[in-house]
Amino acid sequence: MIETLLVANRGEIACRVFRTCRDLGIRTVAVHSDPDAGALHVREADAAVRLPGAAPADTYLRGDLVVAAALAAGADAVHPGYGFLSESAAFAREVEAAGLTWVGPPPGAVEAMASKTRAKRLLGVEPLDPDALTEADLPVLVKAAAGGGGRGMRVVREMAALPGELAAARAEALAAFGDGEVFAEPYLERGRHVEVQLLADAHGTVWPLGTRDCSLQRRHQKVVEEAPAPGLPEALVEELYGMAVRAARAVGYRGAGTVEFLVGPDGTAHFLEMNTRLQVEHPVTEAVYGVDLVALQLRVAEGAALPPEPPAPRGHAVEARLYAEDPARSFAPQTGTLHALDVPGVRLDTGYAAGDAVGVHYDALLAKAVAHAPTRAEALRLLARALERARVHGPVTNRDLLVRSLRHPEFAEPGRADTGFYARHLDALTAPLPGGRYAAVAAALAEASARPGPGAWRNLPSRPRLRAYGDGAGAGGAGGGGAGVPEAGGHEVRYARVRGGYALPDDPDVRVVSATAREVRLEVGGVVRPYRVTVRPGSDTVHVDGPDGAHRFTRRPRFPDPAERTAPGSLLAPMPGTVVRVAEGLAAGARVEAGRPLLWLEAMKMEHQVTAPASGVLTALHAAPGDQVELGALLAVVDPAPAPDGPDGTGTPGGPGGPGGLEVPDDPGGSEAPDGSQAPAAP
Repeated sequence: MIETLLVANRGEIACRVFRTCRDLGIRTVAVHSDPDAGALHVREADAAVRLPGAAPADTYLRGDLVVAAALAAGADAVHPGYGFLSESAAFAREVEAAGLTWVGPPPGAVEAMASKTRAKRLLGVEPLDPDALTEADLPVLVKAAAGGGGRGMRVVREMAALPGELAAARAEALAAFGDGEVFAEPYLERGRHVEVQLLADAHGTVWPLGTRDCSLQRRHQKVVEEAPAPGLPEALVEELYGMAVRAARAVGYRGAGTVEFLVGPDGTAHFLEMNTRLQVEHPVTEAVYGVDLVALQLRVAEGAALPPEPPAPRGHAVEARLYAEDPARSFAPQTGTLHALDVPGVRLDTGYAAGDAVGVHYDALLAKAVAHAPTRAEALRLLARALERARVHGPVTNRDLLVRSLRHPEFAEPGRADTGFYARHLDALTAPLPGGRYAAVAAALAEASARPGPGAWRNLPSRPRLRAYGDGAGAGGAGGGGAGVPEAGGHEVRYARVRGGYALPDDPDVRVVSATAREVRLEVGGVVRPYRVTVRPGSDTVHVDGPDGAHRFTRRPRFPDPAERTAPGSLLAPMPGTVVRVAEGLAAGARVEAGRPLLWLEAMKMEHQVTAPASGVLTALHAAPGDQVELGALLAVVDPAPAPDGPDGTGTPGGPGGPGGLEVPDDPGGSEAPDGSQAPAAP
């Protein structure tokens, strides 16, 4: 029996495993890097061991340090979580060699399947050699042979782009997984990402625990997942089960694992890979089958046998991943203090609590919200409304994108959405929310109510006061019409104190029913709606949770300081992070063309290009590899001057982003439909 378990991972993953351990009476041990010293998973564990450093390669990827931590803490078992070391056969062997119980597949099975290239060959599928590609092979998806989560993945549509994309993919894969091997697969434009959850014991029983659909992805990372995969013919489901079970039996699999497929528009299933771990999206399977997959993993590791047949499924479950990222700024990762995280009525798996800091070192996932209901339509409705009503205060998130995705007609139709969903609909899904004008009015009145008004002796009418707000870093607060919008993405609200309340000279269609520092009730068109307003002390950010969603505003001064303006052509850091690369030969005085990548930033496990906003001369470069930069830091300056030989088109200013602009591509590899890879079907 396992008495003390160390989890070789961090954040939400470790917290999820610890929750089951508490239910089973198992003591827990956390490991943590220096930035994670005060993290929630550390606070929830019975003991914790420091892994000195910050980078994953120096901390969470150091199997030797993790094994030493387990021995020092008196653990008798190690659970690898579902990332980092979970697919390392060498780590599994280190754990077993130390006399500890490994909560995972046999090292040989991990070794056979952890490399995507080896897994394909095991099932008779030969991956493409990325160094031998020809024009006839395009388009292709370049992928890291080890790891997952979209790291080291690039779509290549033109041969001219291949060398650069291969170099970027290899560098990212090496940094993320310690293995720079990449391979290529034919790229399928309109496929569905479908997977089968497996659970196997050491006694020959293999359960196929249903299907999941994970087609809604951005930057090759899953955003919304559901179980079962909707709209699949029964014959296709049985085919997927058969291939998945065959893959598991081929390597003597034990524990939880996932076999992933791409299903083409013609209904043909193409084998992608086998993940020898528990997937991030496993809660939807747990909800449908009424099981605890972590508890089953632990029991299998203790030698218990599974029942001959899995439990019967019931209902439908949907999971949405809440990320700290800004949809209005090319989904740049966000950092800062998370002041509130409350998603009512659904399961919430998270590694954060109110007051925790969201840093730059690891991925931007804040939480996973999971809804289960008797039907798919009910599950979608429940999750969308729960996210809409949620209080998420702090860094900008993708919450509005999730709500709109769940309600989109294409996604609502079972089985219609594919991996190109966001490429087709991203503009509409990230448009400003309606009702922002009324939310801004509520913010102004709440702030006014927090300050005492004039005494009862005053009979003279009060002159209107003015408050100005900008949409908080693109949080989706604009729109909704109304007067007083000074510029795109902002609001000016004039109000006056009158007997019994407030008057709104610019908003005659609005009647103020009541106003306090925390809640404002407005009547518009005969309908009264409440707005909850939160102002953090010492902050210029105002959160308004209204009936149509959440809005995030930033107070604006009436007279901006001219000294705060940046020079034309300034390239500012779109997020805090680390400068990982600078374009070869780039130096002050060099001529650059519009759209040329100048440098690369890494933050929260994602790499982002910073490109020249216009054709011109680089007059300053303030970044070097290894530099840590803050949000808004000046990286470089491009003078958008015409080329010396005259206006021939090459020296004309105003390229992507305009003079002084900054372009952070949606996808570092230029993909339009994330994770749309294709491989021949397994035999």
